[in-house]
Amino acid sequence: MKNLLLPAALAAVSLPLWAAQPSEAPVRPNILLIVSEDHGPELGCYGDPIARTPVLDGLAGEGMRFDRAYVVQAGCSPSRASIHTGLYAHQHGQVGLSTWGFRMYSEDTPNLPRSLGEAGYRTGIIGKLHFEPESAVPFDFRAMPSGNFDRKDLAGYARHAAAFIGAGEEPFFLAVNYPDAHFPWQRQVDGLPPEPLDPEDVVVFPAYGVDTPEVRAVLANHYNSIMRLDSLVGDLLAVLEAQGKAENTLVVFISDHGPDIIRGKRTVFEGGTHVPLIIRWPGEVEAGLTSRALVESIDLMPTFLELAGAVPVPGLPGKSLVPLLRREPVAWRQYLFTEFHTHTAADNFNPQRAVRDDRYKLIKNLVPGVENPIFEFNFGPGQRWGFDSAARAAMSPDAPAHVRELYERMRIQPPYELYDLWADPHEFHNLAEDPAHAETFARLRHALQALRERSGDPLLHPSILEQFREEVLSVRNRRDVRNHEWRYPTYFFPE
Repeated sequence: MKNLLLPAALAAVSLPLWAAQPSEAPVRPNILLIVSEDHGPELGCYGDPIARTPVLDGLAGEGMRFDRAYVVQAGCSPSRASIHTGLYAHQHGQVGLSTWGFRMYSEDTPNLPRSLGEAGYRTGIIGKLHFEPESAVPFDFRAMPSGNFDRKDLAGYARHAAAFIGAGEEPFFLAVNYPDAHFPWQRQVDGLPPEPLDPEDVVVFPAYGVDTPEVRAVLANHYNSIMRLDSLVGDLLAVLEAQGKAENTLVVFISDHGPDIIRGKRTVFEGGTHVPLIIRWPGEVEAGLTSRALVESIDLMPTFLELAGAVPVPGLPGKSLVPLLRREPVAWRQYLFTEFHTHTAADNFNPQRAVRDDRYKLIKNLVPGVENPIFEFNFGPGQRWGFDSAARAAMSPDAPAHVRELYERMRIQPPYELYDLWADPHEFHNLAEDPAHAETFARLRHALQALRERSGDPLLHPSILEQFREEVLSVRNRRDVRNHEWRYPTYFFPE
């Protein structure tokens, strides 16, 4: 297939470089990557007053907690592809769910299993991969490949990890992907969590602006799912310890994106892209450290390649986290970029781009002024597990004006939204047309444009955006998907 990987920085890279011999590295730690589903920093170590997460709290206490970590797109397949390739979704092509036919542009896309395998690492994955083509990602070992949303054989994650970790003495890269806290939110599975929460035990997230019994019921089991996840991570870390590998293993914990609840998954709001990131590296990272650097999931690939002594992939947009982990002086990024395309197809199509700096965040809605299909998807009558109750409450005459304005702005989006994340961390007050913030708006708009140009964003071109919109809106259900072969890889980068 023609190299469509990166039209800007990477298109000129000679592919045979990926197969070059790895350089010598003084330390070659094992790498254990733990990826959970559909939750943000709802953990005790991030100050959440409801979560009971002693294992992950302990992991953070033994390593570094990143307080401003983000995934590049709040959707399962795009996010996971970005973790494993170090690329933005518009660069690797997995812009929507793999179960709806979306896939990476090229079989030749560099990725972690390929690069680490070439560096002499044993590579394994437990749990779903969830991006395509799977043949592009050459893991040596695979187990429990389904999404497992019915939570069958939860003990299997630790059991398969023990088999893989104990199978050899070469350094290993193991990705363990748990099903929690993905829908359906289950109160208890196999006795986990031992003491589940009830709706009256939780507090509705402030970003919702409303509090209804239906939302509270969902949140209770969202927390129960996170607590169950915490127990399973504990079993996995116990395996690592029992195998005598804990001291030479870099352990990374990250969620694939925020919760599948209001203003989370399928958006570029903080609730969708802001995630927990915890890294433990015995002997190299001091215990109990925190970082407020703006970090992204695409930073993991260059980090792992550096630590493994693997051949670097030129032109990756991310930055190695090693200097931050070692507390070394480093010039870090000023701006952080996130995006959204679609999730399923027509009912989730809402392309967005966002950039934030230390304080402010600018969102560009690429199809403004029309009904946002995700609003109906989330809040339409009888949909999204009772969230229509939230929309009714938020848009009623009794709701505060800023809450009514927020939900109306989600329904019919303006071209731009600007938020002061220090004064307004839950993104209620749009400052895009506020003259007092005109300079900030102009600066971030310029930074966003530059980031999009530098990364080769195909949706910069109105004709390509319109062609993509027409194609996605033509696919309305799974029957349509079965009869549709996505054409966007051919026209996103026609050159």
